[in-house]
Amino acid sequence: MRRILYGVGALVAVVVITGALARLKPAAPSVDKATVWPDTVKRGSMLIDVRGLGTLVPETIDVISAPVDGVVKRRYLLPGTPVKTDTVIMDLTNPQLEQEVMDAQYQLKGAQATYEETKALLENQLMDKRTTAAGIRSQYQTADLQRQTQEELFKDGLTPELTMKTAQVQATELKKQDELAQKEVETFQNSMESQLAVQEATIAQKKALYDLYSSQLEQMHVRAGIDGMFQELDVDVGQRVTQGTPLARVTQPTKLKAQLKIAETQAKDVQIGQKAEVDTHNGIINGTVERKDPSVVNGTVTVDVKLDGPLPQGAVPDLSVEGTVEIERLTDVLYVGRPVHGEPNTTVGLYRVGGPWSDAKEAVRVQVELGKTSVSNVQILKGLDVGDTVILSDMSAYDAFDRIELK
Repeated sequence: MRRILYGVGALVAVVVITGALARLKPAAPSVDKATVWPDTVKRGSMLIDVRGLGTLVPETIDVISAPVDGVVKRRYLLPGTPVKTDTVIMDLTNPQLEQEVMDAQYQLKGAQATYEETKALLENQLMDKRTTAAGIRSQYQTADLQRQTQEELFKDGLTPELTMKTAQVQATELKKQDELAQKEVETFQNSMESQLAVQEATIAQKKALYDLYSSQLEQMHVRAGIDGMFQELDVDVGQRVTQGTPLARVTQPTKLKAQLKIAETQAKDVQIGQKAEVDTHNGIINGTVERKDPSVVNGTVTVDVKLDGPLPQGAVPDLSVEGTVEIERLTDVLYVGRPVHGEPNTTVGLYRVGGPWSDAKEAVRVQVELGKTSVSNVQILKGLDVGDTVILSDMSAYDAFDRIELK
């Protein structure tokens, strides 16, 4: 009986010990406090913003193109040189255009000479017709005086009726001839103006062609076009270029904007007119979103920020910058620093410390419901209270443990 009792007791002890061991939790892993990043939950205003990298680009870019086909003959400046509107950057040459300018000039002079010759000839003809008309008018006036005289003499009975009527007929005929002569002068004068107008149109056409070729020849002295900085040279001396080939770029370095690349998942909330800050690594400039690219390229959306403040020292085109766009400002919300895997509107597991971080010995995993996120903070909807301290570092290596020890 004693052996049986001892055996039963031993069996019961084994069962009890096995059950107790089965209920024991696995040992909590130890984590060095110096290797993790904690933060404390706060209540107050939270700024929702997005961030992107980018560069400074000029607001005004003058791309200088070749006015006609030609060859780069001479270069006067190198990129990085300040220029004025009329500063000559380079010279092009085109012998054919130079010949066309000379031909157009000769044609213009020929048209002008023809005009002067035609005008002189027509004026001589007009003078002859006016002289003829003046002679006929003189004869008419003389005949009309004779008519009046004969009519007076006839009334007094001093001249026969036939003589009077003869004078009247002569005066009437000469009056008709005078009217026709004056009409012919007027008609010829109008015709003269029409003929000269044709010659003037020819001159205008030749002059327009000459001005066009002369303007193109003048444009072979390639000028900056705007006050600014000679930014880029696209051709070499001796290179043959065709009309429209880009030759150089001139920018205004005092008028720059920030061009940011923002992740497509964050850019959906960016709107024109929102406030922004641009960090040039030598100062922060306030700005305003003025354009948002409608397309996505390589997972990012291009956002242009107009800079409202003065540029800091060393701000030049193509300078790398960081920009932050303010999306929304929340008031009276719970928030904490953004965890490594803290996506908006998700539920994540975070390790919460039971007391002050300096005295903390362990942390327990709790489920936290997140709301809106910014670059550095996240809104807390459920799972944490004001004053709670949580670990924001990547703790995915400890997903199998509900608690960890801190040392």
